[in-house]
Amino acid sequence: MEVEEGEWVLVPDQASTTNIDDEILTVDEPLKVLFSAPAKHWTDAVPIGNGRLGAMVWGGVASEKIQLNDDTLWTGVPGNYTNSNAPTFLSKVRELVDNGKYAEATTAAVDLIDHPSEVYQPLGDINIEFSDSDVKYEEETYERELDLDTATVKVKYARGSISFTVYLDSKLHHQSHVNGENQIIMEGSCPGKRIPPKGNSDENPKGIQFSAVLELRISDDVGVIKIIEGRKVKVEGANWAVLLLATSSSFDGPFIRPSDSTKDPTKASLDILNSIRKMSYSELYAYHLDDYQKLFHRVSLNLSKSSNNARGEERTTFSTDTHVKKRTNFSSEDINGVVISTAERVKSFKDDEDPSLVALLFHYGRYLLISCSRPGTQVSNLQGIWNKDIEPAWDGAPHLNINLQMNYWPSLSCNLSECQEPLFDYVSSLSVNGSKTAKVNYEARGWVAHHVSDIWAKTSPHGGEVVYALWQMGGAWLCTHLWEHYTFSMDTVRYFFYLTLCKAFLKNKAYPLLEGCASFLLDWLIEGRGDYLETNPSTSPEHTFIAPDGKSASVSYSSTMDMAIIREIFSAIISAAEVLGRSKNELVEKVRAAQLKLYPTKIARDGSIMEWAQDFEDPAVHHRHLSHLFGLFPGHTIVLEKTPDLCKAAANSLYKRGEDGPGWSTTWKMACWARLHNSEHAYRMTKHLINLVDPDHEVAFEGGLYSNLFTAHPPFQIDANFGFTAAIAEMLVQSTERDLYLLPALPRDKWPSGRVKGLKGRGGVTVNISWNEGKLHEVGLWATNQNSMRRLHYDGTVATITLSAGKIYTFNKQLKCFKTRSLS
Repeated sequence: MEVEEGEWVLVPDQASTTNIDDEILTVDEPLKVLFSAPAKHWTDAVPIGNGRLGAMVWGGVASEKIQLNDDTLWTGVPGNYTNSNAPTFLSKVRELVDNGKYAEATTAAVDLIDHPSEVYQPLGDINIEFSDSDVKYEEETYERELDLDTATVKVKYARGSISFTVYLDSKLHHQSHVNGENQIIMEGSCPGKRIPPKGNSDENPKGIQFSAVLELRISDDVGVIKIIEGRKVKVEGANWAVLLLATSSSFDGPFIRPSDSTKDPTKASLDILNSIRKMSYSELYAYHLDDYQKLFHRVSLNLSKSSNNARGEERTTFSTDTHVKKRTNFSSEDINGVVISTAERVKSFKDDEDPSLVALLFHYGRYLLISCSRPGTQVSNLQGIWNKDIEPAWDGAPHLNINLQMNYWPSLSCNLSECQEPLFDYVSSLSVNGSKTAKVNYEARGWVAHHVSDIWAKTSPHGGEVVYALWQMGGAWLCTHLWEHYTFSMDTVRYFFYLTLCKAFLKNKAYPLLEGCASFLLDWLIEGRGDYLETNPSTSPEHTFIAPDGKSASVSYSSTMDMAIIREIFSAIISAAEVLGRSKNELVEKVRAAQLKLYPTKIARDGSIMEWAQDFEDPAVHHRHLSHLFGLFPGHTIVLEKTPDLCKAAANSLYKRGEDGPGWSTTWKMACWARLHNSEHAYRMTKHLINLVDPDHEVAFEGGLYSNLFTAHPPFQIDANFGFTAAIAEMLVQSTERDLYLLPALPRDKWPSGRVKGLKGRGGVTVNISWNEGKLHEVGLWATNQNSMRRLHYDGTVATITLSAGKIYTFNKQLKCFKTRSLS
């Protein structure tokens, strides 16, 4: 008898709103991450999530562990992110920089940094212990899979009726008890400080309180439920069992202390369960599918080594696995029908370069973003929402010098703009605390954030070393996402009131944040060398240089990244002001004047982009960060058509950096090579990432993939999963507000045939492309609002086209329109 041991889904708190793209696309191939045995390591377990609540399913047989996370569980309380002595220290550092004493300035800058961030915490575990008879099972019958199309984890093996004991546990301070006959309630608290003090407990402020309620349902006619030890529930002889979990916490926003919160986590959890009490499992599952697939089905991607028809009449062309051409069910099987685990496919990629594995990893990034960032949730952190440790690597905190931004790179191009809303809510919170930091620490207007933050919206410099902590551009980089969101969405809606909503986002949300950011940057810039405005002190994130006196330093002035980010912000606020009719605004006029005096991007003696204002010696040419290439990607100031010399220097910089590095560095390089339309090197970095990591023998900074397709630094960081998805999209479609580039970095010899549907371009254009034998076959475009003109680019051919609202246009490989039909 074959029994499904578990089918795990996380049902959202509320369904997503419908988007015009929701019903256009469907997925025509299975997309599954497969495992041949239960998890041995955390990175073998399978992630699921509904944006707020996350879980890792281990798939055990004798016992099962489902490790849980709630995105509001953090150490600490709201903090003071100011330093009244900072202006004095700042003056000293600036004087040392002006005198060329960079090593001394680096030492003195220690006085400008603050305490570290707070720490993301795990919620706990659902532990399921099966009977002794379940220890022995037919291993060949075991199957574990994550179905990306349905966001469902399934574990199957042959066994008899269902009997098990279940209980909740946590690494945090907690207690649990059985409530009634079929509920387990666990209540606990997070530490009020990142390192709980010893001695008197009164010294530790009250931290975030939490509750988890687990409810069991079993078959009516067969099976019984028993209470054990007052905190466990035992099920005997059931035909089926459903476990429902609801969690809540006392977190009430970044500005309210947990001791002042009026939230009752247990009541909130019970209310959630009561709200679904009359819903069957089938109804809950249908609700889950509707919520998830509205987002996931917007985009499809099929890649193949074959040169069969790009439109996919022969479905084997776009099967999930290309090891064997003939498939009966598009599963990942060898020629004998034996299931191949995804880990084995990753291991064999260096030899077979299976393009369907690339497509799977692309979709996996979309799945993770949908699962960890939804409207109303917390921002996706360094591990998304998945974390098992009390002291996770790098605190599990949002890092603002690449990692948090990369988390949201695929949200726009890959048609998941709603998933970006938590980022904007977070930026709003940062602006509140950041205005205090700017005023007190830097005697500046506007607001600032540095390189690490937390749930309390910390904006002061992180504790630790100056080389990474003293960097004032974190908030500014985040603000570039605001303008990008507008440029992608401004024409994506059909009716006039939607246009009003898009403009309302710019007016009410984006512009005030951009205005505050630009105000700080204007005050932060000071008159400097050669009549340029400069930033001082300035660092290039996490990197050092050798000063002219031979000393190692990290603090100087006007790093290339500083200037590139400031250019992006100044350009954004000028453009936003034009849309809102504020071009004559005093602040905008000051921005225009300052824009002309920004320190330019320069080319070093070796032909690469200079990382600092001076051509300092670089002691680590293979450094993981690509900060000086911000203007190439994700920025827009190093552009093939406009700045060919800088693009050549950017390519030299990438050669100089090399191919090795952590996962996020690899995917940033992918995106940069794609922006340079260099398909060969973009693909080389793709191949570089797809390398299986052994959790027992991790090597720092080597990148790669774990068996569950989580990306590695190592250890696990989720940013590269998102960076990979965004970079693949960049290889297939690039855009400005008026230009659309088709297949700009397609590795034609690796993916000669394929198709992609539902990607987004700036200006609200939705793009479908198919290609065959390495050449464009046809492209479909539509915009759902006002008429718009675009320049369409492919392989040296440029066509000026006009898209009318509500129509789909199909173009051939000569970029000639041969079919038009109504969208509705």
